Amino acid sequence: MKVAVIMGSISDMPVMQEAIDILKGFDIEIEVDIVSAHRTPEKLFDFSQNAHTRGISVVIAGAGGAAHLPGMVASMSPLPVIGVPIKSSNSIDGWDSVLSILQMPGGVPVATVALNGAKNAGILAAQIIGTSDKCVLDKIILYKTGLKETVLIASKSIHNK
Repeated sequence: MKVAVIMGSISDMPVMQEAIDILKGFDIEIEVDIVSAHRTPEKLFDFSQNAHTRGISVVIAGAGGAAHLPGMVASMSPLPVIGVPIKSSNSIDGWDSVLSILQMPGGVPVATVALNGAKNAGILAAQIIGTSDKCVLDKIILYKTGLKETVLIASKSIHNK
């Protein structure tokens, strides 16, 4: 199983790198590409209509500004799509991106994470894959146990002062 991490522009890469890193940490195969909804519509159509035939299981799509990429992919693909709104240089504090990805019409769902929340998109994609891949599921359980332990250690350090 493979996750596609796509973005509308190379300027989105610093944010989307967090999804790439978390997926690599779970040993999930990834495909990374730039697919602009507005500048490369033919590439968008081809990617969306054929990703499932190339072994992609989940798509993470990051976009800023008008942020049409995640919704357009979801409109043409049978795969689950996770949208990452990105605060870009032409963004209205990121709200335009959040609302463009979040407010999808009935029948065309896009799971939406927080502004610049690519790390959570990667975790969610891993959890989706983990429903049918026990090895990935075990890594997610270990990851979440690590989160719990980090909080408990921090809590203990506060109480020991």
